[in-house]
Amino acid sequence: MLSRLTIRDIVLIDRLDLEFGAGLTVLTGETGAGKSILLDAFALALGGRGDGGLVRHGEKQGQVTAIFDLPPSHPALILARSHDIEIEGDLILRRVQVADGRTRAFVNDAPVSAQVMRALSRTLVEIHGQHDERALVDPALHRALVDAYGGFDSLVATVRRCHETRRTIAATLKIEEERVVKARLEADYLRHAAEELDALSPKPDEEEQLAIRRAEMMAAEKVTSDLRDAYDSVSGDGSPAATYASLVRRLERRASQAPALIEPCTKAIDAVLEAIDAAETAIAQAIEDAAHDPQELERVEERLFALRAAARKHGCAVAELPALAAKFTADLASLDAGERHLQALAIAATGAQKAYGECAARLTAERKGAAEALDAAVNAELPPLKLERARFQTHIEPEIGPGGPDGLDHVEFWVATNPGSRPGALAKVASGGELARFMLALKVSLADRGSAPTLVFDEIDTGVGGAVADAIGRRLARLADRVQVLAVTHAPQVAARSTTHLRISKGEVAEGSKVATRVTSLAPALRREEIARMLAGATITEEARAAARRLIDAKT
Repeated sequence: MLSRLTIRDIVLIDRLDLEFGAGLTVLTGETGAGKSILLDAFALALGGRGDGGLVRHGEKQGQVTAIFDLPPSHPALILARSHDIEIEGDLILRRVQVADGRTRAFVNDAPVSAQVMRALSRTLVEIHGQHDERALVDPALHRALVDAYGGFDSLVATVRRCHETRRTIAATLKIEEERVVKARLEADYLRHAAEELDALSPKPDEEEQLAIRRAEMMAAEKVTSDLRDAYDSVSGDGSPAATYASLVRRLERRASQAPALIEPCTKAIDAVLEAIDAAETAIAQAIEDAAHDPQELERVEERLFALRAAARKHGCAVAELPALAAKFTADLASLDAGERHLQALAIAATGAQKAYGECAARLTAERKGAAEALDAAVNAELPPLKLERARFQTHIEPEIGPGGPDGLDHVEFWVATNPGSRPGALAKVASGGELARFMLALKVSLADRGSAPTLVFDEIDTGVGGAVADAIGRRLARLADRVQVLAVTHAPQVAARSTTHLRISKGEVAEGSKVATRVTSLAPALRREEIARMLAGATITEEARAAARRLIDAKT
């Protein structure tokens, strides 16, 4: 609940420190005393729209601080921590309004955006008034209020889980469908390419090995040709061996005539013949060693050219062909698996849709039952609030589309203010005063379910008096048994039922130089006097004091 409100330099307020407790706190005072200013300042601390005109005349800036005492599990604390705001003890909202129109927002002294402050405030405070659009007139809140009234937290959570499952599977199914469609378009190419590469069966580093082997064989061909030329030179018809052999025979026939001359010559020529014979043998062996199958070179070249042609076709290096072949094979396998996966996803999507539909339908049925009970409770509250001819109705109809995280229903509060009139949206049909009383009846019926811990009612008793004002006071007091209630009122019947009574007044500051709003917490005697003023006006009579005493005593 709100425990403290501090205001500095806002319009007529120069310095104000207010403490609040549980129960019903009423704020009373003459028209123009500053009650609306107080609420405007409070709204500023809750993230409301800033305005440089809110700054007290002559000051550079004003500021408002609202301090809340909350249980550890309160949604506002959880939300604050989700924004990395450290919370130890109270939750402190502070808003600084600069005279040039700029504002700064802080939560426990951590700077935040106004949006974050408003999100926090929605879980902390509800402001209800004749013209307040943040109250229960917003249809976006109505479904959640019916769910809170019925206690459907668990069922709503189940519907949200089913919706998320349905959404996730549907998104996955769409992605898989697009992938499979694309793969189907490429399937023929994939199969042909995979078959082609499978037949080619490229091996890692094969291009390099084939190129080396081809170079070796081409080099060997050239060497062999030269070796054959050399062999022809030392053997056959071109060999000098026959000539040298003939010379040896001729010299040997002359050996007896001059042995000393002939013998060294024949020996030298014999050595030449032996060298020629050795060269012939060596060259023949080299030719034999260099010999290769010409068809092998042809096969190597064909293989090498086939690999390079495949690489050019697929726009990659030859070394990448084995990986590409594996990819094509995997893509084909993935296509087949994708078809099976797509079928499984389609079945899962159907199942998820069915599960969501069943949960959402069950929630719809429960909502309709809770709505009937809520309608009966609200309508029972209307006659004492001078709305005996009006009827409240929770209108539930299917939402357009497949349903969302909160189910299949559009929920809106409708009213008919006169018998026979056509019901319509609460915000459009009810007048300002009627709207405030409808909201009070609704809040009393809802009790503390779906409610912020602090409720503010701004002059919802305007234009009523007597028994109706007393009925409003009774209901505010009942509501204050469960949540903290702050009420700005002109009705003495409402003020008499308060737990705390604050009087708003204006007075001069600093020897008459300025006027400022003052707030006084009234002790019992002053409280009776203020209620008597509300009853009698400017001149307080003893009859008014007696009537005020009776109102206060009637509270108990």
